[in-house]
Amino acid sequence: MELNGGAGPDGGGAGLDAILPGGPSRGALRGVVVLDITRVVAGPFCSMLLADLGATVIKIENPKDPDYARAFPPLLTSPEGEAFSAFFAQYNRNKLGMTLDLSQPEGKDLLRELATHADVLVENFRGGTMDKLGVGYQELRKVNPRLIYTAISGYGQTGPYRRKPAYDNSAQATGGLWSMNGFPDRPPVRVGTIIGDLSATLYAVIGTLAALRHVEQTGEGQLVDISQQDSVLSLTENAVVSHTVEGKVPTPLGNEHPFVKPYELYPCKDGFVFFGGYTDKFWRLTCEMFGEPGLAADPEIDTMAKRFTPEVYERRVRPLLHRWFADRTKTELEELAGDLVPLSAIKDIGEVIADPQIQARDMVVDVEYPDFGRLRMVGSPVKLDVTPADPRGLAPRVGQHTDQLLRAFAGLSDERIRALREAGVV
Repeated sequence: MELNGGAGPDGGGAGLDAILPGGPSRGALRGVVVLDITRVVAGPFCSMLLADLGATVIKIENPKDPDYARAFPPLLTSPEGEAFSAFFAQYNRNKLGMTLDLSQPEGKDLLRELATHADVLVENFRGGTMDKLGVGYQELRKVNPRLIYTAISGYGQTGPYRRKPAYDNSAQATGGLWSMNGFPDRPPVRVGTIIGDLSATLYAVIGTLAALRHVEQTGEGQLVDISQQDSVLSLTENAVVSHTVEGKVPTPLGNEHPFVKPYELYPCKDGFVFFGGYTDKFWRLTCEMFGEPGLAADPEIDTMAKRFTPEVYERRVRPLLHRWFADRTKTELEELAGDLVPLSAIKDIGEVIADPQIQARDMVVDVEYPDFGRLRMVGSPVKLDVTPADPRGLAPRVGQHTDQLLRAFAGLSDERIRALREAGVV
């Protein structure tokens, strides 16, 4: 619904372009209006990706209980001592900020009015919460049959777990990933990032874009139902078919692959590298690279199948790699490998930020926040050459654009907005 450049329903105003946090949108999703009723990461990251691609995203928060990620570290601090969360900023950039209390009848009415003008609504409460408030998908589709309602939750909108509270760790636990991660002689280890939240985000974006395509063709909106548990399970590689076909239950393997060898972490002079030269071609090039080409023809390790054998790998292949890598630094090994074989230094985040490839791809961007200074944060991994993503917009203050949005979408007067504010609705 093209509202970005036009006047609001009351015929006044210059539209929304003037208040968009990154300036007028020119992205692939220009004109798509998204209502963002989410908090923390899974929902905010989904709507942020849509905003980076040009959608007009309106972040709606409860005036009495805004997104508590606003208090998450690290914090930017103004000269006056005011704090603003860089964590929040990274996941809420390019959005307009509005407050709305959905527990009040007038708040529900205003959401219904906003929904009539929206293309997408994203929420990430546990299943059924929005229904209990009276503004779930079945209600909102009555006022806008074209609405795409994207719901991200721990366990989805159906099934016996739909009402259970969940966090990222809940998804890692119940999706099987936690049981597979770590080392075989130790308890399982969670994946070191919020993979349950982040994977659900990506599937939510995919589902939303597919639904946008469908509504363009048919005029029919739909529910996009994304479960963190489902999302994590989908990331467990061949675990499901290994169990259903062979009865195997995957267990932690540390840094090793279930069968591909060599394909893991190896120590070097100043840290660790990943080396994955397991094919016959890469193994031959590796032997040549380290000045021992004859090893590629050694009858005990001359084929991929032989090197995959655990006993042969441990007795012959691993000691060779340890010997080759031990006296060289990460940089020396990367330079030696060049474009020949898959070898990568294992870098900490500081090293990644300084990585020339990351810099060349604009994967760390600088944004200036009034009163707080420069913030360096993750850029957009989606590279489009005609309608590029723009990750440099600002995150809103709580309710920063409430008045403008109520005028533009609901045609409310200043007097009416003041009354709603006094009543705590906005």
